[in-house]
Amino acid sequence: MSWPIIRMGIIGAGLAFERLHYPAYLELKDRYQVVAVCDREEKKARFWVEKLGLGEEAAYTDYREMLQRPDLDAVDIMVPIPANFTVVEDVIGAWAGRSGKAVLCEKPLAPDYEQAEAFLALAERSGIPIMVAENYRFEEEIDGLRRLVVEEKVGRTVYFLQNRVACFPCAMTKDDFARTEWRQHPAYPGGTLLDVGVHDLAALRYIFGPIERLHAFGRRQGDDFSPYAAVSVNLRFRSGVIGQFSFYDAGREPHRPLVGLRIFGTAGEIYLEERDAGIIHVDHNDDRHEEIRYTPRRGYYHELVEFHRALMEKRPFTVTPATAFGDVKAVFAILRSIERGEAVPVEEAKSPAKVGAGS
Repeated sequence: MSWPIIRMGIIGAGLAFERLHYPAYLELKDRYQVVAVCDREEKKARFWVEKLGLGEEAAYTDYREMLQRPDLDAVDIMVPIPANFTVVEDVIGAWAGRSGKAVLCEKPLAPDYEQAEAFLALAERSGIPIMVAENYRFEEEIDGLRRLVVEEKVGRTVYFLQNRVACFPCAMTKDDFARTEWRQHPAYPGGTLLDVGVHDLAALRYIFGPIERLHAFGRRQGDDFSPYAAVSVNLRFRSGVIGQFSFYDAGREPHRPLVGLRIFGTAGEIYLEERDAGIIHVDHNDDRHEEIRYTPRRGYYHELVEFHRALMEKRPFTVTPATAFGDVKAVFAILRSIERGEAVPVEEAKSPAKVGAGS
């Protein structure tokens, strides 16, 4: 099938572009063309325009200048968390009143609750389509888990356990995302919980629906990258599902198999050891066992497919700023619960929802 090409401008040519988005653009040459690259480091911008076969005039250090190009259909924003809202606000301001423009931006929406609210308000009044690139909502394993829950593959979901280990100190000295200064000394609350843990919370909300209430505890530490070495959270969803989410960012889980994500239903259990496992295990109470295979780490590809398809079909994105606002609200609720030492509300309670419904 022949698709109309979307001409993209890149804002932020760091690791997220190099390792996550760029490979997906390569696969989708029939739908996307990168026409300009902006990075505050001129060397990076020039490297990418040369690699992409663009002229020197396609390299920018000021995205405001790049936004004046008449050949831009959309921008892909991949900047540090503290700058995310500011850059989106500038883009929306520059493109106000101009039709045919769209924005793809990285999660989380903003570095604090107030800016996240401002982001949501900006998105609602701008008239420019904005999609948040929360890749976990497009990963094949997460979509598979949601489908199994909605279809009640192991009966009605009762509760879940998830233990997520993301050893930040292990990655700080490697050629990895943890090497970046702004992640090692974050200027936003929660540190790695807002940067990494938000993915897991987004996935849980995608699988089980909105979170009604939670109660969290944190093990304090002195390292800058996160105020807590570990966080343990009890959650209750509007659907009635309850569960425990543990996030350990200061160490490793050497034992195999990993705790992973275990979903318990009235007729069995669903188990995903880790993102890269490639297999979702489904065990039924009558001793039947199923293995559902998937291709790991395809979220960036699928989110670009969705971005393109939604624009071509002139329909809303599946991951809107409102959806992503719910994800960051969960993070800030966890921090608030730890500080207060009590359970806190997350999203306004409504009538009971079907498991897997809503966002």
